[in-house]
Amino acid sequence: MIPAAFEYRRAASVDEAVALLAEGGEDANLLAGGHSLLPLMKLRLARPSLLVDIDRAAGMRHIDERDGTLAIGALARHQDLATSDLLRARCPLLAHAASLVGDPQVRHRGTAGGSVAHADPASDLCAVLRCLDARMVVQGPAGRRTVAAADFFVGFLESALGADEVLVEILVPVPAAGHGWSYQKFTRRAIDWAIVGVAAVVEPSPEGIARAAVGLVNMGPTPLRAAAVEAALRGAPRTAVAAAAARAPEGTEPAADIHADAEFRAHLATVLTRRALEEALSRC
Repeated sequence: MIPAAFEYRRAASVDEAVALLAEGGEDANLLAGGHSLLPLMKLRLARPSLLVDIDRAAGMRHIDERDGTLAIGALARHQDLATSDLLRARCPLLAHAASLVGDPQVRHRGTAGGSVAHADPASDLCAVLRCLDARMVVQGPAGRRTVAAADFFVGFLESALGADEVLVEILVPVPAAGHGWSYQKFTRRAIDWAIVGVAAVVEPSPEGIARAAVGLVNMGPTPLRAAAVEAALRGAPRTAVAAAAARAPEGTEPAADIHADAEFRAHLATVLTRRALEEALSRC
């Protein structure tokens, strides 16, 4: 498996990367960790004429907090997220999900921004960021703009990121104090993509559940929110979890492949949503 010929350039900054993308046109691609792009190139499913390497671009590997928002540089490795004391304290769901990505080699090399820009509906981080109402900061020739996760993932392996834009940063609101969380996924092997996964954040109330956010992995062409589950749990007692979880497949489009058919994925979504909500509530 040998990629088609391409030109290679290394960008030292976001501005330089944007300029190189504009120079290369629609056949230019960014290279960060390479775990998504390089396999596609080896299969010649992707044939960029120019690769712009941003792995050493300055100022894109940070993890910090600004006024109640967690800011994660696009070049932060999965391992950076998994071992971040800040994320473990302020948003443990994100740190935990990152610790389950692939294997140690992938986690030490793959980047959060690369995973998000690839927009795979089977991605752990993409669904977790949908669940957390994250926002993506992208930069292009016209400057920077911010795109909500709900609008960023627009189709299978397709995002709102323009051909001449670079994903610079991921912004995650700090979950409410006292929230519970869980991430459940079903895989053939621990290192595999999830056949189905569920991320859940629950905010308790004295009567039961104030609100819940549920993100679904591999249940459609994009990372999804289980809107029917969330609506059923808004202001509901804790005993409503099982009935609400049964609504997880509503509004989804699970694919059928060699690993699972659509019916089995719908069943997994129901089971994993119940488990995720129960575990999240146990942490409140």
